[in-house]
Amino acid sequence: MSNKEPIPLSPKEADRMLQEQPNALLIDVRSSMEFLFVGHPKGAVHIAWIDEPDWDINPQFAIEIRKLILGGICGEQDQHPAIILICRSGKRSYEAGLHLLNNGFDNVYNVDEGFEGELNELHQRSTVGGWRFHGLPWEQC
Repeated sequence: MSNKEPIPLSPKEADRMLQEQPNALLIDVRSSMEFLFVGHPKGAVHIAWIDEPDWDINPQFAIEIRKLILGGICGEQDQHPAIILICRSGKRSYEAGLHLLNNGFDNVYNVDEGFEGELNELHQRSTVGGWRFHGLPWEQC
């Protein structure tokens, strides 16, 4: 077990890192339904940490990330590319980041506000933080 934690990034810091490091990966770990219908950051790769129908942790999560890196999508470099994880509010992506660190990955970041941010006093998201709240590029199906 690693005693490391994913490095926290604000949505704007994550966007800046993606622009400055073209080989960095933005991985959306939300469910397929959230990714498709709520929307996602432009350019994000979807690899669910927990997904329907059973809502179990994806036992292949680290393997899928490793395949993505080894598949050449990130270019050829000695250092692993930055892996930036995002979910709805930063909690699932934090857990997924711990899992990656415990499985030999390094250079792991977590978008601490997530895509939609925390709930406001009216129990609404995207009003007090998150990728969308900050006006960063996103899309939906």
